[in-house]
Amino acid sequence: MQQKRRVPKRIAQIVLNSLKGGVVPRIGLPYITVGRKAEIEALLHDVDVIQEGGASFRFIVGRYGSGKSFLLQTIRNYVMDKNFVVVDGDLSPERRLQGSKGQGLATYRELIQNLSTKTRPEGGALTLILDRWINSVQTQVVSEGIASDDPKFEAAVDQKIYGVISSLNELVHGFDFAKLLNMYYHAYMSGDDETKAKVVKWFRGEYSHKTEAKKDLGVDIIISDSDWYEYLKLFATFFRQAGYAGLMIMIDELVNIYKIPNAISRQYNYEKILTMYNDTLQGKAKYLGIIMCGTPQAVEDRRRGVYSYEALRSRLASGKFAQESARDMYAPVIRLEPLTAEEMLVLTEKLADMHANLYGYERTITDNDLAQFIKIEYARVGADTNITPREIIRDFIELLDIVWQNPDKKITDLLNSDQFSYTKSEAVSDNAEKDYTEFKI
Repeated sequence: MQQKRRVPKRIAQIVLNSLKGGVVPRIGLPYITVGRKAEIEALLHDVDVIQEGGASFRFIVGRYGSGKSFLLQTIRNYVMDKNFVVVDGDLSPERRLQGSKGQGLATYRELIQNLSTKTRPEGGALTLILDRWINSVQTQVVSEGIASDDPKFEAAVDQKIYGVISSLNELVHGFDFAKLLNMYYHAYMSGDDETKAKVVKWFRGEYSHKTEAKKDLGVDIIISDSDWYEYLKLFATFFRQAGYAGLMIMIDELVNIYKIPNAISRQYNYEKILTMYNDTLQGKAKYLGIIMCGTPQAVEDRRRGVYSYEALRSRLASGKFAQESARDMYAPVIRLEPLTAEEMLVLTEKLADMHANLYGYERTITDNDLAQFIKIEYARVGADTNITPREIIRDFIELLDIVWQNPDKKITDLLNSDQFSYTKSEAVSDNAEKDYTEFKI
């Protein structure tokens, strides 16, 4: 019999609390991942392509609660383990891909704030990466036989730093980007923390006026609404030179573009998506992966969704041979199918074991109880297409909590009682009037 993995209590607490609240935990996902094998394999194939110097762009499409954010988080953790740098963020009314009032720049700032690596998974890793890059160059020079107190040491480090920086000059905005990297390096070497902080402020897109950047750093350019994506391409190339595998950009809540009332503003945002998509397919971006998530309506609606922009629809729409039983996982759009009852049964068993381990009791819920719970959940009208993992998980953790806090209550009695009512289906939530600020999984 296979040994069950014991989940550390700290992780179990975070996982159960997050799931009960309807959000995806940042840690502990391997303990509860079920299904999605084909989707994960397709996305991991992209990772191999990116590491080889290529680029990829994927849309993950699924209803609220179908597991988009969960899949995104799973891939995020995997690529960080593979030495990728990851930036992730949600779009909102204030954060778009393009805007006339700083909404595009707001998205860039959010992404850079969430910049993460394996050693700094919680975000804010930019300074760490820059310092690590300089340290690694110094170490490399020492390994080549030049001691740190040797008069030739600084010149040798300068030469290697220049080699990395000069490779960026050919890219759009590369000259200024390289100039600022060089400035950071010299500030690091001289212990000038004030200049280092100003350079990092520039990289984060926090300069609002060119005059301020000119005064502080001597550069006539700042990151803006219109060109922030070009700087992410520069970062992808730089991160590779700095010893990382590449950069993965993850953007959730595409529905906030769908919700933009002004048609022209929506089109500008879809035009930005088209630019990013074309860059990855035409070889204009290297060591870069982009994943965007949205509901079926936000993507496929021909009036307001991504498919309302004909240039995108013609590139992304399924071909004539695609069908539910034979999906093309290498297509740019991955549609999440509902988890099967069998997969949900496996998930509830994992959660039951985790709950018992966390609160230190012998698991009382039997395999028959689990099967009965799943049967009740899937007995809803339209459950085969409308039920989502989020709804079932919330119901199940609530059931576990009630039984644990009320030992006199029997699971079978609760399941068969008239009082047992599951979370209302979120099938109606795929419309433009929904409050999209609700928690997601």
